[in-house]
Amino acid sequence: MMRRLPGLACALLLAACGNGAPSDGVPVAAAPPIKPAPAPADPAQPARYDGYGDLRLGMDEAAFAKAWGGELKGAPPSPGSSCKYKLPKWAKTPRDFAFMFEGGRFVRYDVGTAKEAAPGGGRVGMSLAQVHALYGAAVDEQPHKYVEGAKILRVAAPQGGGVLVFETGADGRVTRWRVGVPPQVDYVEGCG
Repeated sequence: MMRRLPGLACALLLAACGNGAPSDGVPVAAAPPIKPAPAPADPAQPARYDGYGDLRLGMDEAAFAKAWGGELKGAPPSPGSSCKYKLPKWAKTPRDFAFMFEGGRFVRYDVGTAKEAAPGGGRVGMSLAQVHALYGAAVDEQPHKYVEGAKILRVAAPQGGGVLVFETGADGRVTRWRVGVPPQVDYVEGCG
């Protein structure tokens, strides 16, 4: 047994010294490029296509209240409607920041302040060109329903599900944005 070990070791050593190319003349295929993994969601950035922080679109009001964990203010739906807004305690008006519920479910949130960044980085005050630069071909631009010269910029979530909508003024600057599920995200009048 001891006599065979040096011979075996020598054979293994010679095999390891090869160039690794196939000896039959077949070219070695290059490995396909590896796509980098998407960047993880920024925990400091609560706005998401599927909700806001721990709040997920489609949650019922009880689950929403538990996940929010803080005080919310708001009025009941108008007669004949199941749509209403709830505001965090710190929001002065629904135009600043509000959560929309319809049929007892969280369906949208609206932002009218530059303090919050939309999924992907858009903000109140940005120009049309800046929004197009951030979201590229994903932007579907339409004229605003009520404001002459203003635009509605609709961006579908890359993975499907929620939709981001920017509203601009006639000057081409973002005045507000919202995230939600169709059809509620497309209600220009909110619950009206």
